[in-house]
Amino acid sequence: MSTENRKLVNIATAGSVDDGKSTLIGRLLYDTKSLTTDKLEAIERNSKQKGFDYLDFSLATDGLVAEREQGITIDVAHIYFNTDKTNYIIADTPGHVEYTRNMVTGASTSKVAIILIDARKGVIEQTYRHFFINNLLRVGHVIVAINKMDLVDYEQEVFDEIKKDFEDLIAKSSYTEDQVTFIPVSALHGDNIAGGSDKMSWYKGPSLLDYLEGLEIDDLEGHSAARFSVQYVVRPKTDTHHDFRGFAGKLYGANLAVGDEVTVLPSLTQSKVKAIHFFDQEYDEAVPESSITITLEDEVNVSRGDMLVKSNELPKSEKQLSATVCQVNSKPLQIGAKYILQHGVNQVLAKVDSIEGLIHTDFSGQEPADQLKLNDIGKVNFRLSKPIHFDPYNVNKSNGSFILIDEGSFDTTSVGFIQ
Repeated sequence: MSTENRKLVNIATAGSVDDGKSTLIGRLLYDTKSLTTDKLEAIERNSKQKGFDYLDFSLATDGLVAEREQGITIDVAHIYFNTDKTNYIIADTPGHVEYTRNMVTGASTSKVAIILIDARKGVIEQTYRHFFINNLLRVGHVIVAINKMDLVDYEQEVFDEIKKDFEDLIAKSSYTEDQVTFIPVSALHGDNIAGGSDKMSWYKGPSLLDYLEGLEIDDLEGHSAARFSVQYVVRPKTDTHHDFRGFAGKLYGANLAVGDEVTVLPSLTQSKVKAIHFFDQEYDEAVPESSITITLEDEVNVSRGDMLVKSNELPKSEKQLSATVCQVNSKPLQIGAKYILQHGVNQVLAKVDSIEGLIHTDFSGQEPADQLKLNDIGKVNFRLSKPIHFDPYNVNKSNGSFILIDEGSFDTTSVGFIQ
């Protein structure tokens, strides 16, 4: 399936209060000429009203009144900008412990994370949490932007010391050192954001934007098995297509091509891909993240919620599972509680069998717990009413994650990542 040459990079950001995250994002928008004229005029006007002799780029991102008044990020905001060859979506996420659920939401679809550190403060408790969540969500690349270098006289020794402290943290995670990149920046003055910095000639690496532009598509996508969950069975009521029976959904994990032998789950019936449709076009192959309609060579029974996989790449199918769970609802998750477990487009009933423990987000381990409260992260075992067809989250994110829904209120209570 042909795709546009422009790549799409989803970025999650995280930083503590006054680390300059909003300023960094605003500077990126400004340097890539992504701010509209009226937005830029508003920034100039508000900066003058505040008595600043510089442009306050944080005003470009803090959308909620409470965010502007308090100078903190509360909600997840998605910010769009582009360069000549790349489209970017930034999930501007809060870094406070009480907004852990918001950060998990923003980072869940991201391929790259930018963690800001104030050069004057170094690695602090919230830095551990930010890095832990990115490690939990298997965000492929982490940029550690050591900001406010202008306030420490652009000293290399400060940068080196913070880098050393963070490398100790990397050793406790599942990241390798080549997945984490350190960049000294001054978001306020634009040093190493979209261009280099003559004040930090000792730094020989790329600017933030140069690093993002240099990421290859393969670096971002990762590699796993093809997973196609059927969202809708297409049966047109027209004379020209009266025999057409297609299966619409979104492809994850890997490519799927015409002629591939596939197995339908849960029935285990087999067939081959006959055609791949995208609107009124047909393609020989579809790439991950494609929303497509597939037809099969055989008249097999396929319904919404079924999954098509390559016959030599079957996922696990079990009625019990263990998962890392983040509680996103004020109602605690407790042993014995029953939920609706939403896995892709499929729903099953789930019961909390046991809670192995509450996980410390500073990588120090876990402690016993009989419940998970709002923003807690823990290891939980579930018993299901029927098997689901899943992969571990570190193998396939889309097929290794789920949400829990309260049976009475239908509120989303938790997000889970299957081990």
